[in-house]
Amino acid sequence: MELSNLLLPSAVRVVGQFTSKKRLFQELGEIAQQAYGIESALAFDGLQEREALGPTGVGHGIALPHARLEDLDRIAGIFIRLEKPLDYDSVDRQPVDLVFGLLAPKDSGVDHLKALALVSRTMRDAAMVAKLRANNDPAKLYEILIESKATQAA
Repeated sequence: MELSNLLLPSAVRVVGQFTSKKRLFQELGEIAQQAYGIESALAFDGLQEREALGPTGVGHGIALPHARLEDLDRIAGIFIRLEKPLDYDSVDRQPVDLVFGLLAPKDSGVDHLKALALVSRTMRDAAMVAKLRANNDPAKLYEILIESKATQAA
């Protein structure tokens, strides 16, 4: 599994700021609809439900919101770099500026976990995270993500 199988260039964005986690999830839903044809309200609701189980802010300014949804036929990734970090209730209480969302089919089982592990490993690469934070061009961000060494088979 590679990030290029999970993430489309059109699902990578740079956004100035969000006023709340709810607004971030709405944007993730809108990008999911534009890039993958996933109903935005369905994505939003799924992300909200998952977040209610516990925060997906993993620390070091990174959040990995994810949800399993009915009627999906593939795992879909969305990456957002925030210019102004958002208070996200992360495990280390640090605001978030890098968000990698994953939407997976309800019955994806192990594939969903592999995708989440792949994204988690990728976002733990300090050098790559520094490159992501140093770029404002979505096309360049996409290149950085898919060329990461951490994208080797999960």
